Amino acid sequence: MSAVPMSNPSVPWWRVGVMWLFVGGLGIVVVASVALMFTALRHADAVLPQLAVRASVPNTPSSPAQQARNHAATPR
Repeated sequence: MSAVPMSNPSVPWWRVGVMWLFVGGLGIVVVASVALMFTALRHADAVLPQLAVRASVPNTPSSPAQQARNHAATPR
């Protein structure tokens, strides 16, 4: 007795469920990327003049970051 191998009938690509999982995941990523780019371009922050940027960064040792740095660097 010889066994005849049975082949599965070929189905169109759009009827395969795993393919839609793959394409759907990529589609969601593309849609989210376009939405994020649109939001970033539409609500971009204004560019500050160079004078205002320099004035907003304190250069005195009384700022909290510099106090912590100086405290950590002092010998015991």
